[in-house]
This record gives sequence, structure tokens and C-alpha cells, in this order.
Amino acid sequence: MLQSMRSAARYIWIVIAALFLIGFVFYQQSGLDDKKVTAGTPIATVNGTDINYVDFERAAQNRIRQEQEGSGGKTLTLDQERRIEDDTYNEMVTSVLLQQEYKKRGITISDNEIQQAALASPPQQLLQSPEFQTEGQFDFEKYRRFLTSPVAKQQGVLLQLEGYYRDELPKRKLFEQIAGPVFVTDAQLWRAWQDSHDTAQVSFVAFDPATIPDSSVHVSDGELHAYFDSHKKEMLDRPGRAIVSLVTIPRTVTAADTAAARAKAEALRTEITGGAKFDDVAKRESADSGSAEKGGALALAAKGSYVKQFEDAARALKPGEISQPVASPFGFHIIRLDEKKGDSIAVHHILVRITQSDSSAARTDRRADSLSKVANVDKPAEFDSVARALGLKIGQVTAMESDPLEWNGAYVPGGAAWAFGGAKVGETSELIDADNAYYLVRLDSLREGGKPTFDAAKDDIRREIVRTKKLDMLMPKAQALVTAVHGGQSLEAAAGAAGMKVEKSTPFARTTQVPTIGQTTEAIGAAFGAPVGQAATAAKGQNNVIVLRVDRRISADRAVFEKQKVEQRQQMLQRVRQQRVQQYIAALRDAAKIDDNRRIVKQNARQASS
Repeated sequence: MLQSMRSAARYIWIVIAALFLIGFVFYQQSGLDDKKVTAGTPIATVNGTDINYVDFERAAQNRIRQEQEGSGGKTLTLDQERRIEDDTYNEMVTSVLLQQEYKKRGITISDNEIQQAALASPPQQLLQSPEFQTEGQFDFEKYRRFLTSPVAKQQGVLLQLEGYYRDELPKRKLFEQIAGPVFVTDAQLWRAWQDSHDTAQVSFVAFDPATIPDSSVHVSDGELHAYFDSHKKEMLDRPGRAIVSLVTIPRTVTAADTAAARAKAEALRTEITGGAKFDDVAKRESADSGSAEKGGALALAAKGSYVKQFEDAARALKPGEISQPVASPFGFHIIRLDEKKGDSIAVHHILVRITQSDSSAARTDRRADSLSKVANVDKPAEFDSVARALGLKIGQVTAMESDPLEWNGAYVPGGAAWAFGGAKVGETSELIDADNAYYLVRLDSLREGGKPTFDAAKDDIRREIVRTKKLDMLMPKAQALVTAVHGGQSLEAAAGAAGMKVEKSTPFARTTQVPTIGQTTEAIGAAFGAPVGQAATAAKGQNNVIVLRVDRRISADRAVFEKQKVEQRQQMLQRVRQQRVQQYIAALRDAAKIDDNRRIVKQNARQASS
């Protein structure tokens, strides 16, 4: 049954979409109860301004459709749709905050300003439009003639431009007020250049806090509360956390299924070597939909870009040569090497996945039919009962909001998005039809995301205080090693006497992430402050205490700096402006009263449609 449904999935989704629209219109007008979801239901309220459900859904669905079209019509997973919905929500909240800020600052836009901007500053997509190019350059005359033609009005381009500039111009005015007066001195430029171009190389000994048991570090309740109170503003919103139970019916492939996939790959290779175009066969047959659209072409890629089996086989070919079927974790590949350029290769390939035979798939589908009987129900005991009857082991997994749900190393498509998309505790998901298995998920518990309370943050705070105290406890040992070096021993001899190991770094800058030492740590600062070749210095690294000796240091070249200073200034000015704008918007959001009703609205919508 499920197998036949999959083959008709395209038509089923069309019907479902139509029924949804009909049902939505009916539901808006039905007055079901006080939990009804209508077009005007606020998905969020920002400083008293509502973002309506219908506006949010329309914007999110438009973006989902655009992403689907951009991927060649490939259906998105629930997780991908959830990411798009989150992006849409955040953009709509920001838009409301900006509109409120325009009103507060008295920022307005006149029709004349819109006309002038349209003539002088076309949007990026029009700048790249082929119809406005002359010899590879944007032609303003062509563009302006088009704007004054009847065609621009008939195609709705003028209305689109007006909408674009009514949104864009106030934003530009606001951002100019926020980030306009920016100046970067030569001294600031030189310091930034030094940070990325001064280099040091050190020998060091790392003292590991793991050598100190947690039980030996005491943290009082007062310390926990003091840390929480002093770091409230720094604490990021926590993602939601859910505990889910799940069962799976794997699509187990047999040796016969593998042999059938290999035979198909061999037949495709024979077709190509017999005269068929590789690109045509790839478009028709390859299971890698992304490259299939391009005739199986994969871009020039550096060594290590592909799984080992694929890469070894591709690199063994001569340009233009076509491989025998190559087995990888994805299935069987037919590979044609197009180009070798240094360590990089460009290839075409056709992927034949190893799938169940019709008879095996039918048996799997019959078991999945039984499991589907408890899909979308709110009876946790039935989930357990059906799992027992089918002999399925129930697993339990922690799901984090915005992260894909994984179980036993396999991705459960849409599992996390469902759990955080309005499901109630105790509810069971739809049957998830993945490439490798069927999954059924039950939501067992749910913790909302957002700023952590003291109780929610307490364990993390304790770990951080323990980590800091351990570093403090290691400092006397590190100082003893420094004292031994100051007493005349070499770092190597003193470390050996203490049973420690000396490591050597590669050259690094102040901004570099250095293995073991970390980035922007006290130890990095010491590497650029201590005298070269002299006695060791103790400092804290990322998660340890470091005793280091500076072996070599090279200063940035001032002459090279002067040659690129103008370009660097422009880049830094742009970065500073962007940072100011981002910080300003973040501050607006932090100060705003935002009621995020998405989960409860989605939950009510789900209940109403069930």
C-alpha cells in the first residue's frame, strides 16, 4: 500500500494542498472555539505590533517554493522548511522593529526619492540582467529606456521597484545615521595588520585540568548565583530541547539488491561506451539529483573532497576515461575524469543507489502499514503496544531545536522539526518515509528555548566555575616549572624532571586558532609579549595552563602594509559599519517586548486540522 502511495506522491500532494487551502478558508470563517487559528491570529507580537499568521505563512511558503525551484524542484525536508520558517520569522521581526524605528526618528521617503533611486541605483538582480548589458557591462541607457516604456508597467516592474525602494531607502537612511560617521586611523590599521601578520613560534608544556577530579573542586550556591547574576546579559538564548522515543523499520537490502544495482551500473556504462552521451544518460538515470541536472558534472575539487572509494577510482583514471562501476557508501558510480589540475580533479558521474527489490520493499511496506496505524495519535501507550507487536526496539534520543535528529548514526528527516513544530507531549508523528528506513517518533518531553533560568543554567554554570577553578589550581604547578627554568634548567629538562612533555607550535599570528593553546588567550598574548629565547612564562590557554618559551618571532612588514593600506581602510570601514548596524539591530531586539506565539499557534492549527 505504502509503495503504491509513493509512486503517486506527486498527485497526492497536489490534492492535499488543494484540500488545505479549502480547509483554511473554511476554518477562518467557522468560529470553532477560542483556540481557532484565523488569518489575523498573531504569530508574534513585537512591541504591540502583530505579525499575522497568514502573512507569515505566505512569506515562508514563498521562500520554500523559491528554494525548491532553485534545487530543481526537489522536495525539501521538514528540517529544511523549519530553517526557512525561522529565517522568515527573524526577518519579519527585524522589519517590524525597523519600521518602529523609522517612525521614532521621523524617517520618511518621498515619491521623488524613489524615482531618483530607481534611475541611479538599480537593484542587484537588474544590474546582472542580460537584457541590460552591453559588451559585458551594465548599460544605464538601456535600463532607463526600459523604465519609461509601456512594457515596464505592463510587466509590473515599476510596482516591484516601488516596493523595493520603499523598503530599502528608509533602511539606508537609518543605517547612515547609525554607521555613517566612521573613521579609521592609520594606527588602527597598522595594529590590525600586525595582529594578522606578526608571527610567533613557541615551545610549550600544557597542564591539563582533567588531571584534577571534579570532586576536589567545591562550588557554593552563592558562587552559582553570583555568576548567573553577573552573566545574565551574556547568556545566549538556549535552543529548545526535547526527549523523543522512536522506532524504525529499516529498508534492508540483500546481496541480490546489490547485484541488481551493479548490473544496472554496468548496463549504463555499456550504453555510454556504445555511443550514448554521458550527460544524457546522467540526466535520465543518476540518483544524484544535484549533479544529474548538469549531466553528472561535479566541479573542480581538491584532494580529499570525495569519499575514499570514489576519489581513489577517479584519480586512477586518465582524462576522458570512464570507470567500471565503483562501490561507495552511496551506491555504485560510473565516473568520467574530465580534468586533472594539480591536486584537484573535475569529473562527471552517474550514481545508481542500492535499493530494495520490489518484493523486499513490499514486505517492508506491509510492516510499515501496521506502524502507521498509531501515527498522528495522542496515545503514548499505543506506540509502545504496536512496537512490541512488531518486535521493534524503542530508542530514546535527545533532540535539539534547529539541529537534525539523528539515531544510531542515521538522519531522521523532519524528526526535530516535527518535535518543535507544535507537537504536544505524548503525541506521535506521521510515519517518516526516509531513504534508508521508516521512522515513527513520539514526543516524550519538551523544554522551551529562550533565555535560561537559574535552575536551567545551574549545571552549565557549575561546569564553568569548576573549569576556571581547576585552571587556578594548576597555576602553582606551572609556576614551579617556570621557577625551575629561571633557575638555569632548559624547558625540556625541567619538563622531563616533572614528567611533562614539551610540544612545539607551528608559526601563528595573534588571530590564529592554535592547537592546544587556543585563540585570543592569555597564552597567545604571552607569545607576543615575552622576550624571545629567554625564560619560560606561565599563562592560561583555552582549556589548560600553558608554560611557554618563545623560540621565534617575526614582525609584520611595514612596506607591504603601506602598499595595501587604502584597500584595507575601505574593507575595515565596511566591516565597522556592518558591525554597528548588526549591534544596533541586536540592541533593538534585546530591548523589544517580543511574544513568540509560533509553537502554540502551530499546535492549535494542528489540533484544528486533526
